[in-house]
Amino acid sequence: MPQAITISGPGGPETLTLADLPIEEPGPKQVRVRQSISGVNFVDIYVRTGLYPLPPGQTVLGFEGAGVIEAIGADVENLKVGDRVAYVGHPLGSYAEVRILPASRLVRLPDGVSERLAGSSMLRGLTAHMLLFKVHPVQAGEWILVHAAAGGVGQIVTRWAKRLGANVVATVGSEGKAEFAYEAGADAVLLHTSEDWVEEARRIADNRGVHLAIDGIGGAMLSQSLATVRPFGTVASLGQAAGPIPPIQIEELSAPRAVGLCRPSVLTYCNDPEFYRQGAAALLAELEDGLPNPIGMEYALKDASQAHADLQSGRTTGSIILTM
Repeated sequence: MPQAITISGPGGPETLTLADLPIEEPGPKQVRVRQSISGVNFVDIYVRTGLYPLPPGQTVLGFEGAGVIEAIGADVENLKVGDRVAYVGHPLGSYAEVRILPASRLVRLPDGVSERLAGSSMLRGLTAHMLLFKVHPVQAGEWILVHAAAGGVGQIVTRWAKRLGANVVATVGSEGKAEFAYEAGADAVLLHTSEDWVEEARRIADNRGVHLAIDGIGGAMLSQSLATVRPFGTVASLGQAAGPIPPIQIEELSAPRAVGLCRPSVLTYCNDPEFYRQGAAALLAELEDGLPNPIGMEYALKDASQAHADLQSGRTTGSIILTM
């Protein structure tokens, strides 16, 4: 029987256990995929801890993966058994060797993109597309601030932004992670634990501040991120790895700052069929053209709890995957 990682209830990594699941047949407009890769992302931790509630009856985590179609239900068009595919978004369930998915969720992989690359890039890559093309359409020469730039999202956002001709000020939590941000193409790397990093970021960005600040740290960091942005720039608050975000007063966004604040969701982005189609096509084209997305850590499916522990503690860099 195929195996999957199931969750017994909200809590720590110990709630994740390996279990056997029966093989099911796909229904109308569904396909069955035998997976080779599942991505592990911070949103999975939010679900595991209960910050984002599990849908009723759902016991398997994971929003992205890749594999090969092994069975097709009725009324499925443009896909066939043997196609290599990848996906991101609802429904949950990528921590599994085999799963059923709506055909509309799958994208066929081009010859130049491996399952390993696609399965580790879909969520982070669609996040990057959402930020750089929808939240703030980036122009050549603009300045972007990327927090946690050694992480999976930080690296792919930095690499894609540089391909667009942008300048990137990156922040990391330790000196040891700075090399990963530089390798991704950052023009400057700052420690966000230093007292003067906000002033230094503004100085680097033409002494005016950045056009777009991307904050996936949360906690008290958001108020500092707002201070790095030039007038009429944008702050994108993506997550809260450092904890809940204190309330922001509207006056903090108004003159003399005059900045915009948004809270974009990549899962909402992927639930829009047109955004999903555009973003997935753009991402796969970039990957086929050589956009790298380094895998920082790789775990067997049975070791999903360790992957969660390492990601939550900040011990990882780059993308994180489970292999089947």
